Amino acid sequence: MDTIDISKAGGYGQSGNIYESFYRLGDKGSLTPGLAQSVTVSADQKQYTFHLRDAKWSNGDSIVASDFVFSWRRSVTPSVRSPYAYLFAGIKNGAAIAAGKMKPDQLGITAPDQKTVVITLEKPIAYFKKLMAYPLFGPQNERLAKKYGNKFATQAKYTAYSGPFKLINWTGTENTWAFVKNPEYWDHKVVKLQRINYTVVADTTTGVDLYKTNKIDMTQLSVEQVPTYVKDQDFKIFAYSYVNYLAYNRENKDADKRKLLNNANARLAISAALDRSELAKKVVGDGTLIPTGFVATELANDPKTGVDFAKVQAVKDTMTYSTKLAKQYWAKAQSETGIKKISLTLLAGTDNGDAPATKNVVQYIKGQLEDILPGISIQIRAIPSKAAKNERDTGNFDIALSGWGADFNDPISFLELLTSDNGLNVGHYKSATYDQLIAKAEGEDATKPEQRWQDLLTATRLVNREQAVTPLYQSVYPDLMRHTIKGVIHNTAGTQWNYKYASIK
Repeated sequence: MDTIDISKAGGYGQSGNIYESFYRLGDKGSLTPGLAQSVTVSADQKQYTFHLRDAKWSNGDSIVASDFVFSWRRSVTPSVRSPYAYLFAGIKNGAAIAAGKMKPDQLGITAPDQKTVVITLEKPIAYFKKLMAYPLFGPQNERLAKKYGNKFATQAKYTAYSGPFKLINWTGTENTWAFVKNPEYWDHKVVKLQRINYTVVADTTTGVDLYKTNKIDMTQLSVEQVPTYVKDQDFKIFAYSYVNYLAYNRENKDADKRKLLNNANARLAISAALDRSELAKKVVGDGTLIPTGFVATELANDPKTGVDFAKVQAVKDTMTYSTKLAKQYWAKAQSETGIKKISLTLLAGTDNGDAPATKNVVQYIKGQLEDILPGISIQIRAIPSKAAKNERDTGNFDIALSGWGADFNDPISFLELLTSDNGLNVGHYKSATYDQLIAKAEGEDATKPEQRWQDLLTATRLVNREQAVTPLYQSVYPDLMRHTIKGVIHNTAGTQWNYKYASIK
């Protein structure tokens, strides 16, 4: 755990247990009550007025509206360098403040009294309430922040907690810490667990050893360990809304590479040459999900029918394994570009927590492409993940093994990534039609759920047809978790782990 400062965190998988926002994430991404007692939404859906319940911080201080204002302004301040400052873009002046063009006190959030928070948006945001379940948008204890100054949230004792648990025994570097029940939590009566102990281990072998000797109750498994435990009653697979994909550098400095990577048939050929079923089962590991497009499985459901977005985004002959189809696409690409032979470098990070799988994945891709597509050769460039990210960001790659995880349960969390002006669009995919569809979904159709859904479906099918990026597999994490543990809520996106209702039978 690198930080407990919600303004500086790079993820909130566990911290939803110690910090709470207006809402909490319940089962299957549903919204459940949090610090908001009620909310009033204006007719144009651009103003939300949250009425806070009587709640206290873990140190006994009252949680007041100004704590939200302080938190939001702090997170969007450029010098704080929040990795998630971009999520404030739809809040009034949020993007301008994050860019250093306006002052934080001009953000669209006010506290007219101690129990009321008023938020003003620049335009309606269809998924706004889902965002409000993210700890990023929760309060921070302003009194303690001023008291501790630069020490604030650098150790467990230098902050206070608003969630069902509070943190102890963490000073910024420890490999052990604990969540303990927060007696000041507004809904503490439903919290059954008294304490959750965390232990950091260097490898999964150590984790399994600790599990077998009853020193821990849950541990992650490696791909190699899965066959041994796949039939064990304690074996569990937890999916994440994280899709691993190939990004193509359309602004390549090499003219031939640029021409080829901008050719849709070349990208379709690469996609058709990859057997995602084999990749999932034999290379990545048991339980790995096979994506149907860029948007992850079990992320969002049709507002009218309840059908998973992933089930209806597929486009025929774009992600189906077929050597015949791959060769046909490749022949078209060679004819259209005049390029008969090409050597491309495949960039991958090696230390992202899935290093063994990554190594196997890039070797598999190289083997398939060189075997099926005549005239192509793939050079693997595997470097530390931080360096690989820098190379992607600066455009120093041909094809890159990349990945993206949803911040909240809505297809836009993936699809906005491929808009022309998105800084995370490292392959520089550009489509005026696509941009218009996303703009429509976020603009005129933002308050029309069914029309917005169709906009997003049309957009994702467009990038599928063009293979703007080539989705490979969706990450899942195999674990051992004692079958006596009940009530753990796991979500594929956002605050993935919720122990508020957990118990040991």
